[in-house]
Amino acid sequence: QVQLVESGGGLVQAGGSLRLSCAASGIIFSIYNMGWYRQAPGKQRELVAAITSSGTANYADSVKGRFTISRDNAKNTVYLQMNSLKPEDTAVYYCTAFRELNYWGKGTLVTVSS
Repeated sequence: QVQLVESGGGLVQAGGSLRLSCAASGIIFSIYNMGWYRQAPGKQRELVAAITSSGTANYADSVKGRFTISRDNAKNTVYLQMNSLKPEDTAVYYCTAFRELNYWGKGTLVTVSS
């Protein structure tokens, strides 16, 4: 059974930082590409950042220079370091593992107050 469990969300003031974690089980983590998506109220889910199995990272333009995705294959965990947070970053953040199939976590809420 595949499980992706996000943690680290919460309430933070604008300009602050949070680190999200996503612990994976039930998959061979090291061969999966991993990503973070977010969905704000009334908006479509959008890709925030992704990291390939070989460690190449890509970011949405809106978060470049502020967010960093990383992975620790020994811990089966992917991280999203979020700095200089803005109110428009408020959303539910979802972890995904993708290869031939896509797997999703249940999400963690990030709220950035102005």
